[in-house]
Amino acid sequence: MNKDILHKAFSYLCTAKSMTEIYEANFKLISKYVHATSRGHEAIQIALGMQLLPQDYAFPYYRDDAMLLSFGLEPYDLMLQLMAKRDDPFSGGRSYYCHPSLKDADKPKIPHQSSATGMQAIPATGVAMGMQYLEKQEIKNVILNVSEESQVKPITVCSLGDASVTEGEVAEAFQMAVLKQLPILYLVQDNGWDISANAKETRAQNAFEYAKGFKGLEAVSIDGANFIESYEAVEKVIKTIRKERRPFLVHAKVPLLNHHTSGVRMEWYRDDLDDAKSRDPYPVLKQQLLKNGFSSEEIQTIENSAKAKVQSDFDKALKAKDPKPEDLFTNDFAPTPITEEAGERSPKGAEKVLMVDCALFAVEELMRKHKECLLYGQDVGGRLGGVFRETATLAQKFGDNRVFNTPIQEAFIVGSTVGMSAVGLKPIVEVQFADYIWPGLNQLFTEVSRSCYLSNGKWPVSMILRVPIGAYGSGGPYHSSSVESILTNIKGIKIAYPSNGADLKGLMKAAYYDPNPVVILEHKGLYWSKVKGTQGATSIEPSEDYILPLGKAWVLQEIWKQENKETMTIVTYGMGVHWAMNTSDELGMKDQVEIIDLRTLFPLDEEAIMKSVRKTGKCLVVTEEPSNNSFALALSGKIQTQCFKYLDAPVIVIGSENMPAIPLNTTLEQTMVPSTEKVKVKIMEMLNY
Repeated sequence: MNKDILHKAFSYLCTAKSMTEIYEANFKLISKYVHATSRGHEAIQIALGMQLLPQDYAFPYYRDDAMLLSFGLEPYDLMLQLMAKRDDPFSGGRSYYCHPSLKDADKPKIPHQSSATGMQAIPATGVAMGMQYLEKQEIKNVILNVSEESQVKPITVCSLGDASVTEGEVAEAFQMAVLKQLPILYLVQDNGWDISANAKETRAQNAFEYAKGFKGLEAVSIDGANFIESYEAVEKVIKTIRKERRPFLVHAKVPLLNHHTSGVRMEWYRDDLDDAKSRDPYPVLKQQLLKNGFSSEEIQTIENSAKAKVQSDFDKALKAKDPKPEDLFTNDFAPTPITEEAGERSPKGAEKVLMVDCALFAVEELMRKHKECLLYGQDVGGRLGGVFRETATLAQKFGDNRVFNTPIQEAFIVGSTVGMSAVGLKPIVEVQFADYIWPGLNQLFTEVSRSCYLSNGKWPVSMILRVPIGAYGSGGPYHSSSVESILTNIKGIKIAYPSNGADLKGLMKAAYYDPNPVVILEHKGLYWSKVKGTQGATSIEPSEDYILPLGKAWVLQEIWKQENKETMTIVTYGMGVHWAMNTSDELGMKDQVEIIDLRTLFPLDEEAIMKSVRKTGKCLVVTEEPSNNSFALALSGKIQTQCFKYLDAPVIVIGSENMPAIPLNTTLEQTMVPSTEKVKVKIMEMLNY
């Protein structure tokens, strides 16, 4: 084998090995933060890492510090994260050791990922799907750093521990990789252990055998402790992926020669340590150097140099500065350019259109203007155009590569946007009903919402997630739920909940140009205004350039401060806006009831809310959700706290009955959810308080 390759590989291995040893020797000094090391896994990691290019994308997992060294990172870089220092290049002291995120021009790109027990497979596959899309659309790809002259196409690498392959989300990733034939390499490092549970206890087959169940996922199994075997096998696989653009799985058998993590010591439970030590990749590679013309003196020089470098970097890292308290509050979101309402909301001569059509037209305009915009989800493709026809005709207009159906995989639909965004795309995706969002919450919480913050601003996820929501037409217990309280407890996402078509179109445009993840909750009972009293959801279609910033509430019905009449504020959103408007109209109290349409639940326009309540002295919060432990109840507490001295009555919440689900029967459904009549009763109670 080429001596230069062997020299570099042995240097990386000795460096990674020395790092493990210095961490163990200084365990009490650095044990404040948990870490894992690559000891035993180094050969396969280095064999792969040395062959990746700057245009490639990689998703290393928490034991891959040897791989990171082979990308060109220094021990000092990794040690800054080990000790959670301020200059940690990955997260600024926010994330664990070997949880990298990197956007250096001369190295493979590493988007943020969580602790990588399988969840990273979906974002990684999303990157590969994005690469394929860019190639098919022939979009010049600055993000992937591939020049027009370059013939070396990028690939994606997803590194997994063998235990994580049992995760259902890994199966979703494999399914999409073979369905779409994506350019991705799944590297599975199999050391036979979870934490204390071994493979016999937890796995019916290894990853190589499992991969055979996915037709089109070619798999190879190798000795990952043998550097030359690993390098040659990976070289062949990578060459094939670059040329043929299809997925592979490399199953690498390796020993685990250090603790699972510094917090779970191997001597507590391991009964195979002698066997593991006999498969150490270090003496194997050392012998391979001797066979390829290296002298013992040359080998010793490489080792000594690595040890000296590690010691020097460790001493330096110990002295590095910790984050400042104010560093906590940076990079939760990337700055948005959309801060002011713009364009014509009600152009002269324009027709009134349904709310569902306002969204459809907004997406069509965006896709026509931006090639990087694409749309996918269940049943959104050409045959149906969404179960609510909210994407009708889009596949016919823009093609099946830009508007396409996915399998029933909410986790993939949501999590793949991390990867799509990372390669410069703007995906608009859909969960068919709010009730179906639960399988996608893992990805929304661990991957989408935290990417900007934990990458210290390097990898915000630019995506739109559309979620039809709410009770309408006896949808029953699995098509009628309200889920906004769950979503508002996920920090790092923005949430819109419009009550009419013009707002939906304006907010959709703002969400597209926002570099952060935006969830748009769209009440399916307002889509066609078929529900009595919801005609106000139809709108004059705004102009194409109309845009409505997130975080700006609308004082839909404004009153003046009155000394001789009881007045109140209704704070609401979605369907609640129509109950409130209908109620004040039927009671003849338009001059006593101020109505605020929140439009977005986060960011929340607290200034508009508090200003109104301080003026009126009373407040009713109207929601469709069951009120116990809800967003609306939390909002009422916030109002009560900030406006206490101005209040003439407690802040009250009206929502659905606090039952586990919305029944199918029409009578029971109507009993469950609020209505104009129920809101009337609450208004009179409050005005007479």
